[in-house]
Amino acid sequence: MKQSRKPQATLTPGTILGDRYIIEEVIGRGGMGAVYAARDKRFRAVIRRCAVKEMYDQLLDEEARRRAIQAFEREANILASLNHPAIPKVYDYFTEGDHHYLILEFIPGQNLLQYMQKRGRPITAEQAIDWGLQLTDVLSYLHNHNPPIIFRDLKPSNIMLRPNGLLALVDFGIAKHFQHDVRNTMIGTEGYAPPEQYEGIATPLVDIYALGATLHHLLTNTDPQQHRPFSFNTRPIHEYNPTVSEELEAIIMRAVAEDPLDRWQSAEEMHQALKSVSRGTMHSVRTLKHSSTREITRKITRRLMDATREVSPTQDVAPTRPVGDEGPATVPIQAHTRSFTVEPRWIFRTEEEVRSTPCLHEGHIYIGSYDNNLYCLDAETGEFLWKFPTRGGIPGRAVVYQNMVIVGSEDKCIYAIDALSGRQAWKAETQGRVRASPCVAYDNVYIGSDDGMFYCLDAASGRILWKYEVGAPIRSTAVVFDQIVIFGAEDTQVHGVDVMTGASRWKVRTNGPVISSPALSGDRIVVGSMDWVVYSIDASSGWVIWRYRTGDRVVSSPFVDGNKVYIGSVDAHVYCIDGEWGKLVWKRRLGHQVTSSPWVHEDRLYVGCVDGNFYCLETTHGRIQWSFQTGGPIPGSPRVGYGNVYFGSLDHFVYAIPINIDQTE
Repeated sequence: MKQSRKPQATLTPGTILGDRYIIEEVIGRGGMGAVYAARDKRFRAVIRRCAVKEMYDQLLDEEARRRAIQAFEREANILASLNHPAIPKVYDYFTEGDHHYLILEFIPGQNLLQYMQKRGRPITAEQAIDWGLQLTDVLSYLHNHNPPIIFRDLKPSNIMLRPNGLLALVDFGIAKHFQHDVRNTMIGTEGYAPPEQYEGIATPLVDIYALGATLHHLLTNTDPQQHRPFSFNTRPIHEYNPTVSEELEAIIMRAVAEDPLDRWQSAEEMHQALKSVSRGTMHSVRTLKHSSTREITRKITRRLMDATREVSPTQDVAPTRPVGDEGPATVPIQAHTRSFTVEPRWIFRTEEEVRSTPCLHEGHIYIGSYDNNLYCLDAETGEFLWKFPTRGGIPGRAVVYQNMVIVGSEDKCIYAIDALSGRQAWKAETQGRVRASPCVAYDNVYIGSDDGMFYCLDAASGRILWKYEVGAPIRSTAVVFDQIVIFGAEDTQVHGVDVMTGASRWKVRTNGPVISSPALSGDRIVVGSMDWVVYSIDASSGWVIWRYRTGDRVVSSPFVDGNKVYIGSVDAHVYCIDGEWGKLVWKRRLGHQVTSSPWVHEDRLYVGCVDGNFYCLETTHGRIQWSFQTGGPIPGSPRVGYGNVYFGSLDHFVYAIPINIDQTE
């Protein structure tokens, strides 16, 4: 039996660990150890910072210590295998004497507790939804890991806010293995931990509760540690922050229900509820009157569950007839701008949101829906021809290669489907949701995945030829220039990769995630970034030729027409930029954020908007020619063909509108 090992003083700056890591400063301290900022001296040409988590060994029994070290190494290996932008990467681990060290990615910024202390007031509902969506996404990733990973101590001080606005989880509680009497030690924090966690129970639902408690803290600026445990019902959010909608409060109050069965049953379920509020009710005005919080929570939760229910991918969907043949439609089908009446040629209803961009080919339209199906419709009449069920939503655009339609799905797979019969030709599996669209060149399919890998597949068989690791989700659709395939990623970079070998040819770093898809402009590519900037980059070398700054994030992808670049921005504008010099030609403000990508046909620009309107602008000055109101935001992009412009909406419909409206009226 060894003597108890007493924690030592923190390491001093300049201390070298593992003959590699130079300690710079202490950035955190607790009862089990400390966290340091350090520099990896192996990288001589650049400064590579890392975080060093130090854990003291407090165990007395040698056998217990041996088991603890094994458990520590096992968990370190599990953490090292994780691949999510909100989880710091694990680079190394080792033991020196009675101290155990974990070397992690250094996360710049401040934690949310520090942020709140500086802010001194509640955050906005919009910010809470954004952060809630980020956190439910990473919790869903952890909970669906094999084996499931329960964070167990989610709270503002364990959530880092990066300078680019993205969140990261820190402190996975790996130090617990070296504590005395760990069975009697609750891993968690009073105020954020649910009742069952005090009994040593750890399921994904404890993280749901802690997330609800965290959002309650952020929206009210009241620390639950300063109040009686489990007292959220006595502190309704609207009493501290009247701008918070009933729907958002209902989501949070369900998350902090004392009974686990009354909570959201998965992070994904809570994520979908937050998305529902984000789309339609985020800015609604509160009208609580005399209803109790519990009554409102029950009512709104039921409504959200109805809105986010899962739809069977094999459920039959009846095709619609052309609008003129079917009587009154169930969505608005007419809109007026100036003297023009906009009436669709046909509409087609799916069973869920349509975020996808249509693909037109030989008289057919192929388009995905969040009811998990890829639809094939007659482009002229809207007649339903076939649908192919996947096991996840389809946000990307399909492409046609020979006689196959190729598309990605959120079920983590890429599918090739016979264009005539709708039967599967091949399937390739990735390790993450596939939200990017495929690019076909050289008889290969190039596509990214949320698993952080960029794939090159044989287009005929689906066989993976090579993979290029980015380490962050890839939702940008690639473009090929000569022998280079170019795409953006959420690691903030635009990548140029050799089409045959998958070797990196060049990288351009921006200051935000790159979700926008690059477009070719001669020997350049143009692409937007979440850092608000549109970039023109030499496609061969990766040299940045010009930058144009918009008023907010750029999710939209550019359309290049001659020497003009057209692109949307979250600042609610559509921009026309000179493609040669990067100078503004014109910009037009629409009704809300423009995350859709524009499409130009002849002298008309077509684009969807978050306000639910579909707009037609003339391209010379950007004047609005007409707009058409749908029943939901339009995140996908349009395509023009067969005399129509085609697009989908979150109202579940696919629309075909004649392109000659303003010329014939």
